[in-house]
Amino acid sequence: MYCPDCQKNGTYKCKHSFAVQYYLQKITTTKKGVQIETKHLTYPQAWSAYNKSQETEKSRFLELLKDLLAGIEETPQEFGRPKISNKGLLFSSALKVYTQFSLRRFQSDLNFAKEKGFVERTACFASVGHFMQDKTLTPILHKLIAESSTPLKTVESSFAIDSTGFKTTQFSEYCKDKHKTTQKHQWVKLHACVGVKTNTICSVIIGDEHHSPDSPQFAPLIRETASNGFKVETVYADMAYSSRENYETVASLKGKAYIPFRKNATGTANGSLLWRKMFSFFAFYQEEFMQIYHARSNVETTFSMIKKKFNDTLKSKSKTAQVNELLLKVLCHNIVVLIHESNELGIQTRF
Repeated sequence: MYCPDCQKNGTYKCKHSFAVQYYLQKITTTKKGVQIETKHLTYPQAWSAYNKSQETEKSRFLELLKDLLAGIEETPQEFGRPKISNKGLLFSSALKVYTQFSLRRFQSDLNFAKEKGFVERTACFASVGHFMQDKTLTPILHKLIAESSTPLKTVESSFAIDSTGFKTTQFSEYCKDKHKTTQKHQWVKLHACVGVKTNTICSVIIGDEHHSPDSPQFAPLIRETASNGFKVETVYADMAYSSRENYETVASLKGKAYIPFRKNATGTANGSLLWRKMFSFFAFYQEEFMQIYHARSNVETTFSMIKKKFNDTLKSKSKTAQVNELLLKVLCHNIVVLIHESNELGIQTRF
Protein backbone atom coordinates (compact mmCIF):
# COMPACT_ATOMS: atom_id res chain seq x y z
CA MET A 1 0.00 0.00 0.00
CA TYR A 2 1.68 3.21 -1.17
CA CYS A 3 1.05 6.61 0.34
CA PRO A 4 -0.29 9.52 -1.80
CA ASP A 5 3.29 10.76 -2.25
CA CYS A 6 4.29 7.45 -3.87
CA GLN A 7 1.23 7.37 -6.09
CA LYS A 8 1.91 10.90 -7.29
CA ASN A 9 5.65 10.61 -7.94
CA GLY A 10 5.96 7.02 -9.15
CA THR A 11 6.16 3.46 -7.92
CA TYR A 12 9.44 3.75 -6.00
CA LYS A 13 9.47 3.62 -2.22
CA CYS A 14 9.01 6.95 -0.48
CA LYS A 15 10.52 8.05 2.84
CA HIS A 16 7.43 6.76 4.67
CA SER A 17 7.91 3.25 3.24
CA PHE A 18 11.57 3.22 4.25
CA ALA A 19 10.66 4.45 7.74
CA VAL A 20 8.28 1.51 8.18
CA GLN A 21 10.88 -0.87 6.74
CA TYR A 22 13.52 0.31 9.21
CA TYR A 23 11.06 0.10 12.08
CA LEU A 24 10.15 -3.50 11.21
CA GLN A 25 13.70 -4.54 10.34
CA LYS A 26 14.80 -7.76 11.98
CA ILE A 27 18.17 -9.37 12.65
CA THR A 28 18.78 -13.13 12.64
CA THR A 29 21.49 -14.71 14.80
CA THR A 30 23.01 -17.95 13.52
CA LYS A 31 25.70 -20.31 14.76
CA LYS A 32 27.31 -22.83 12.43
CA GLY A 33 24.49 -22.33 9.95
CA VAL A 34 21.77 -22.97 12.52
CA GLN A 35 19.29 -20.17 13.24
CA ILE A 36 19.24 -19.26 16.92
CA GLU A 37 16.84 -16.32 17.15
CA THR A 38 15.22 -13.55 15.11
CA LYS A 39 14.35 -10.23 16.75
CA HIS A 40 13.68 -6.61 15.86
CA LEU A 41 16.78 -4.55 15.16
CA THR A 42 17.25 -2.07 18.02
CA TYR A 43 19.84 0.51 18.96
CA PRO A 44 21.13 0.66 22.54
CA GLN A 45 20.62 3.80 24.61
CA ALA A 46 23.46 5.06 26.82
CA TRP A 47 21.17 5.40 29.81
CA SER A 48 23.80 6.50 32.33
CA ALA A 49 24.87 9.39 30.06
CA TYR A 50 21.24 10.23 29.29
CA ASN A 51 20.24 10.28 32.96
CA LYS A 52 23.22 12.44 33.92
CA SER A 53 22.42 14.90 31.13
CA GLN A 54 18.80 15.23 32.19
CA GLU A 55 19.62 15.62 35.87
CA THR A 56 22.28 18.31 35.38
CA GLU A 57 20.99 20.04 32.24
CA LYS A 58 19.83 23.33 33.72
CA SER A 59 22.95 24.01 35.79
CA ARG A 60 25.22 22.99 32.90
CA PHE A 61 23.17 25.17 30.54
CA LEU A 62 23.85 28.22 32.71
CA GLU A 63 27.57 27.39 32.88
CA LEU A 64 27.97 26.86 29.14
CA LEU A 65 25.91 29.92 28.27
CA LYS A 66 28.10 32.11 30.47
CA ASP A 67 31.24 30.56 28.97
CA LEU A 68 29.92 31.08 25.42
CA LEU A 69 29.13 34.75 26.05
CA ALA A 70 32.52 35.48 27.62
CA GLY A 71 33.89 36.69 24.28
CA ILE A 72 31.14 39.27 23.69
CA GLU A 73 32.71 42.72 23.37
CA GLU A 74 31.24 45.53 25.43
CA THR A 75 31.07 49.21 24.48
CA PRO A 76 32.55 51.27 27.35
CA GLN A 77 30.07 53.66 28.96
CA GLU A 78 31.47 57.17 29.39
CA PHE A 79 28.64 58.88 31.25
CA GLY A 80 25.13 58.39 32.66
CA ARG A 81 23.68 55.79 34.97
CA PRO A 82 25.38 52.37 34.79
CA LYS A 83 23.60 50.16 32.28
CA ILE A 84 23.29 46.40 32.23
CA SER A 85 25.87 45.01 29.83
CA ASN A 86 24.93 43.49 26.49
CA LYS A 87 26.41 40.26 27.79
CA GLY A 88 24.00 40.32 30.72
CA LEU A 89 21.02 41.14 28.50
CA LEU A 90 21.97 38.37 26.06
CA PHE A 91 22.27 35.89 28.93
CA SER A 92 18.85 36.98 30.22
CA SER A 93 17.25 36.69 26.76
CA ALA A 94 18.62 33.18 26.23
CA LEU A 95 17.50 32.09 29.70
CA LYS A 96 14.03 33.49 29.01
CA VAL A 97 13.73 31.40 25.82
CA TYR A 98 15.16 28.32 27.57
CA THR A 99 12.64 28.48 30.43
CA GLN A 100 9.74 29.32 28.07
CA PHE A 101 8.27 31.60 30.72
CA SER A 102 6.89 35.07 30.07
CA LEU A 103 9.12 38.11 30.58
CA ARG A 104 7.73 38.62 34.09
CA ARG A 105 7.59 34.98 35.22
CA PHE A 106 11.20 34.17 34.32
CA GLN A 107 12.49 36.83 36.74
CA SER A 108 12.81 34.22 39.51
CA ASP A 109 15.13 32.16 37.30
CA LEU A 110 17.13 35.29 36.57
CA ASN A 111 17.44 36.02 40.31
CA PHE A 112 18.69 32.46 40.81
CA ALA A 113 21.30 32.99 38.08
CA LYS A 114 22.49 36.15 39.86
CA GLU A 115 22.78 34.33 43.20
CA LYS A 116 24.98 31.72 41.54
CA GLY A 117 27.18 34.38 39.93
CA PHE A 118 26.20 33.87 36.30
CA VAL A 119 25.15 37.54 35.91
CA GLU A 120 26.23 40.63 37.83
CA ARG A 121 22.86 42.40 37.71
CA THR A 122 19.33 41.27 36.98
CA ALA A 123 17.67 43.01 34.06
CA CYS A 124 14.14 44.37 34.23
CA PHE A 125 11.71 42.34 32.16
CA ALA A 126 11.04 45.40 30.00
CA SER A 127 14.77 45.78 29.26
CA VAL A 128 14.94 42.19 28.02
CA GLY A 129 11.91 42.76 25.80
CA HIS A 130 13.45 45.90 24.27
CA PHE A 131 16.81 44.19 23.80
CA MET A 132 15.27 41.37 21.75
CA GLN A 133 13.96 44.00 19.32
CA ASP A 134 17.48 45.25 18.56
CA LYS A 135 18.58 44.49 14.97
CA THR A 136 22.26 44.47 15.98
CA LEU A 137 21.55 41.36 18.07
CA THR A 138 20.81 39.22 15.00
CA PRO A 139 24.40 38.88 13.61
CA ILE A 140 25.70 38.23 17.13
CA LEU A 141 23.28 35.32 17.52
CA HIS A 142 24.32 33.87 14.15
CA LYS A 143 27.93 33.94 15.35
CA LEU A 144 27.03 32.34 18.69
CA ILE A 145 25.13 29.54 16.95
CA ALA A 146 28.20 28.77 14.85
CA GLU A 147 30.45 28.81 17.94
CA SER A 148 28.07 26.57 19.90
CA SER A 149 28.28 23.88 17.21
CA THR A 150 32.05 23.86 16.64
CA PRO A 151 32.95 21.64 19.65
CA LEU A 152 31.24 18.83 17.69
CA LYS A 153 33.18 19.33 14.46
CA THR A 154 35.38 16.33 15.29
CA VAL A 155 32.41 13.96 15.11
CA GLU A 156 30.21 15.58 12.45
CA SER A 157 30.95 15.08 8.76
CA SER A 158 27.46 14.29 7.39
CA PHE A 159 24.80 16.99 7.20
CA ALA A 160 21.13 17.37 6.28
CA ILE A 161 19.53 20.58 5.04
CA ASP A 162 15.85 21.46 5.27
CA SER A 163 13.45 24.17 6.41
CA THR A 164 10.54 24.43 8.81
CA GLY A 165 8.09 27.06 10.00
CA PHE A 166 7.47 28.56 13.44
CA LYS A 167 4.11 30.21 13.91
CA THR A 168 3.63 33.58 15.57
CA THR A 169 0.79 34.86 17.72
CA GLN A 170 -0.31 37.17 14.90
CA PHE A 171 -2.86 36.32 12.23
CA SER A 172 -2.98 36.96 8.51
CA GLU A 173 -6.12 38.75 7.36
CA TYR A 174 -5.45 38.29 3.65
CA CYS A 175 -7.08 34.87 3.27
CA LYS A 176 -10.03 35.85 5.44
CA ASP A 177 -10.75 39.01 3.48
CA LYS A 178 -10.29 37.59 0.00
CA HIS A 179 -11.40 33.97 0.30
CA LYS A 180 -13.69 34.18 3.35
CA THR A 181 -11.66 31.54 5.17
CA THR A 182 -10.68 31.28 8.81
CA GLN A 183 -7.74 33.19 10.22
CA LYS A 184 -4.27 31.67 9.85
CA HIS A 185 -1.18 32.29 11.93
CA GLN A 186 1.67 34.20 10.36
CA TRP A 187 4.92 32.29 10.57
CA VAL A 188 8.69 32.59 10.23
CA LYS A 189 10.76 30.16 8.18
CA LEU A 190 13.94 28.53 9.49
CA HIS A 191 16.48 27.10 7.02
CA ALA A 192 19.08 24.95 8.78
CA CYS A 193 22.09 22.73 8.16
CA VAL A 194 22.05 19.94 10.76
CA GLY A 195 24.67 17.38 11.77
CA VAL A 196 23.02 13.98 11.37
CA LYS A 197 24.97 12.29 14.18
CA THR A 198 24.37 14.71 17.06
CA ASN A 199 21.52 16.89 15.72
CA THR A 200 23.52 20.08 16.29
CA ILE A 201 22.64 22.99 14.01
CA CYS A 202 25.72 24.31 12.22
CA SER A 203 24.29 27.23 10.23
CA VAL A 204 20.90 28.90 9.83
CA ILE A 205 19.06 31.38 7.62
CA ILE A 206 15.81 33.02 8.72
CA GLY A 207 13.40 33.68 5.87
CA ASP A 208 10.05 35.24 5.16
CA GLU A 209 6.97 33.03 5.06
CA HIS A 210 6.20 33.85 1.41
CA HIS A 211 9.52 34.85 -0.20
CA SER A 212 12.10 32.34 1.01
CA PRO A 213 12.35 29.33 -1.36
CA ASP A 214 14.41 26.37 -0.20
CA SER A 215 16.88 25.66 -3.01
CA PRO A 216 18.73 29.04 -3.06
CA GLN A 217 19.53 28.65 0.66
CA PHE A 218 21.39 25.34 0.15
CA ALA A 219 24.74 26.73 -1.01
CA PRO A 220 25.06 29.49 1.64
CA LEU A 221 24.20 27.03 4.42
CA ILE A 222 26.70 24.34 3.46
CA ARG A 223 29.45 26.86 2.66
CA GLU A 224 29.04 28.51 6.05
CA THR A 225 29.17 25.09 7.72
CA ALA A 226 32.45 24.35 5.96
CA SER A 227 33.88 27.78 6.84
CA ASN A 228 33.11 27.08 10.51
CA GLY A 229 35.62 24.22 10.43
CA PHE A 230 33.41 21.22 9.65
CA LYS A 231 34.63 18.63 7.16
CA VAL A 232 31.82 18.13 4.66
CA GLU A 233 31.76 14.53 3.43
CA THR A 234 28.06 13.86 2.82
CA VAL A 235 25.06 16.15 2.48
CA TYR A 236 21.39 15.08 2.34
CA ALA A 237 18.44 17.20 1.20
CA ASP A 238 14.98 16.54 -0.15
CA MET A 239 13.67 17.00 -3.69
CA ALA A 240 13.09 20.74 -3.22
CA TYR A 241 16.88 21.26 -3.32
CA SER A 242 17.48 19.25 -6.50
CA SER A 243 19.66 21.34 -8.84
CA ARG A 244 22.96 21.11 -10.65
CA GLU A 245 24.32 24.06 -8.69
CA ASN A 246 23.66 22.40 -5.34
CA TYR A 247 25.32 19.14 -6.41
CA GLU A 248 28.35 21.06 -7.67
CA THR A 249 28.54 23.15 -4.48
CA VAL A 250 28.99 20.05 -2.33
CA ALA A 251 31.50 18.62 -4.80
CA SER A 252 33.55 21.83 -4.58
CA LEU A 253 33.86 21.15 -0.83
CA LYS A 254 35.09 17.60 -1.63
CA GLY A 255 31.82 16.09 -0.42
CA LYS A 256 29.01 14.06 -1.94
CA ALA A 257 25.35 15.08 -2.07
CA TYR A 258 22.31 12.80 -2.05
CA ILE A 259 19.32 14.76 -3.34
CA PRO A 260 16.42 12.89 -5.04
CA PHE A 261 15.52 13.97 -8.56
CA ARG A 262 12.16 15.36 -9.56
CA LYS A 263 9.85 13.30 -11.75
CA ASN A 264 10.48 15.49 -14.80
CA ALA A 265 14.28 15.63 -14.35
CA THR A 266 16.58 14.30 -17.08
CA GLY A 267 20.17 13.17 -17.07
CA THR A 268 21.29 15.93 -19.43
CA ALA A 269 24.57 17.27 -18.09
CA ASN A 270 24.25 20.93 -19.16
CA GLY A 271 27.81 21.50 -17.97
CA SER A 272 27.57 19.21 -14.91
CA LEU A 273 28.87 15.66 -15.41
CA LEU A 274 28.21 15.07 -11.71
CA TRP A 275 24.49 15.69 -12.29
CA ARG A 276 24.40 13.04 -15.02
CA LYS A 277 26.34 10.57 -12.88
CA MET A 278 24.05 10.98 -9.85
CA PHE A 279 20.94 10.87 -12.05
CA SER A 280 22.06 7.49 -13.42
CA PHE A 281 22.69 6.22 -9.89
CA PHE A 282 19.25 7.42 -8.80
CA ALA A 283 17.52 5.92 -11.87
CA PHE A 284 19.18 2.48 -11.93
CA TYR A 285 19.97 1.93 -8.23
CA GLN A 286 17.05 3.71 -6.68
CA GLU A 287 16.61 1.48 -3.65
CA GLU A 288 20.30 1.77 -2.72
CA PHE A 289 20.10 5.55 -3.21
CA MET A 290 17.04 5.84 -0.97
CA GLN A 291 18.62 3.73 1.76
CA ILE A 292 21.54 6.17 1.91
CA TYR A 293 19.20 9.14 1.64
CA HIS A 294 17.22 7.88 4.65
CA ALA A 295 19.77 9.66 6.92
CA ARG A 296 18.06 12.91 5.92
CA SER A 297 15.27 12.10 8.41
CA ASN A 298 17.60 13.31 11.18
CA VAL A 299 16.85 16.91 10.22
CA GLU A 300 13.17 16.25 10.93
CA THR A 301 14.20 14.88 14.33
CA THR A 302 16.13 18.07 15.04
CA PHE A 303 13.18 20.31 14.20
CA SER A 304 10.95 18.15 16.40
CA MET A 305 13.43 18.46 19.28
CA ILE A 306 13.37 22.27 19.11
CA LYS A 307 9.60 22.55 18.82
CA LYS A 308 8.84 20.10 21.62
CA LYS A 309 11.36 21.53 24.06
CA PHE A 310 11.21 25.23 23.22
CA ASN A 311 7.73 25.45 21.64
CA ASP A 312 6.80 25.95 17.99
CA THR A 313 5.30 29.39 18.64
CA LEU A 314 7.19 32.69 18.65
CA LYS A 315 5.78 34.92 21.39
CA SER A 316 7.44 38.17 20.25
CA LYS A 317 5.35 40.74 18.40
CA SER A 318 7.77 42.64 16.14
CA LYS A 319 9.49 41.01 13.16
CA THR A 320 13.01 41.64 14.47
CA ALA A 321 12.17 40.22 17.89
CA GLN A 322 10.64 37.13 16.26
CA VAL A 323 13.82 36.50 14.27
CA ASN A 324 15.98 36.94 17.38
CA GLU A 325 13.69 34.70 19.44
CA LEU A 326 13.95 31.95 16.83
CA LEU A 327 17.75 32.27 16.74
CA LEU A 328 17.78 32.01 20.54
CA LYS A 329 15.76 28.78 20.31
CA VAL A 330 18.42 27.36 17.98
CA LEU A 331 21.21 28.53 20.31
CA CYS A 332 19.54 26.94 23.35
CA HIS A 333 19.04 23.72 21.37
CA ASN A 334 22.75 23.60 20.46
CA ILE A 335 23.82 24.07 24.08
CA VAL A 336 21.47 21.29 25.24
CA VAL A 337 22.80 18.97 22.51
CA LEU A 338 26.36 19.77 23.59
CA ILE A 339 25.53 18.87 27.20
CA HIS A 340 24.19 15.47 26.15
CA GLU A 341 27.07 14.73 23.78
CA SER A 342 29.68 15.73 26.36
CA ASN A 343 28.32 13.01 28.65
CA GLU A 344 27.89 10.39 25.95
CA LEU A 345 31.00 11.02 23.83
CA GLY A 346 33.27 12.70 26.39
CA ILE A 347 33.70 15.85 24.27
CA GLN A 348 35.23 18.98 25.81
CA THR A 349 32.51 21.58 26.31
CA ARG A 350 34.52 24.75 26.93
CA PHE A 351 34.39 27.31 24.13
